[in-house]
Amino acid sequence: MKLYYVPKTRAARARWMLEELSVPYELVRLEPGKDTRSAEHLARQPLGHVPVLEDGENRIFESAAICLYLADKYPERRLSPPMGSVERGLVYQWIFFAMTELEPPVSALSAESRKSEPERNPQATAEARDRFQKAAAALEPVLERRPFLIGTEFGVADVVVGAVLAWAKGYRLPAGLPAVEAYVERLLARPAWQRARAD
Repeated sequence: MKLYYVPKTRAARARWMLEELSVPYELVRLEPGKDTRSAEHLARQPLGHVPVLEDGENRIFESAAICLYLADKYPERRLSPPMGSVERGLVYQWIFFAMTELEPPVSALSAESRKSEPERNPQATAEARDRFQKAAAALEPVLERRPFLIGTEFGVADVVVGAVLAWAKGYRLPAGLPAVEAYVERLLARPAWQRARAD
């Protein structure tokens, strides 16, 4: 397998998943704006984004899709519950929640932070922070009851949700949610996460 990758992007989620699985893979680092806009990479990912996973003749993009694919490819690693189980439905729930509820406000904060000071919109920043806090609060009662999203075992939902929460941590979020904050610290202490973020 081959993972096309740019450091400090959503591609870290797929790399984290590969590291958790402890399976061999080749990491292909791309230079943003140069390699990612090449005809070769655009043939892999039509928008020039990362990550892209090559598995033999097959290519998959979108970080959450890659993580789910890998969890299914290696069921013996038990990072996703059996198909048809309620727990499997919860995996889908939390991964879609991460993509639709948690990530958009963090992405908005990231976009604002890249602007020069005079161009920044304080209202947009405040609204994004508020949206994120409200979404993250939905995790608090779940993580008060158990160490991971689907129970006592770490899994693919924790990779996707955890990666978004780790991104939010750079903006000092979440705040005032002790169970979520402790969960993020547990995830950031995992050796596979640390390997995935080594660069």
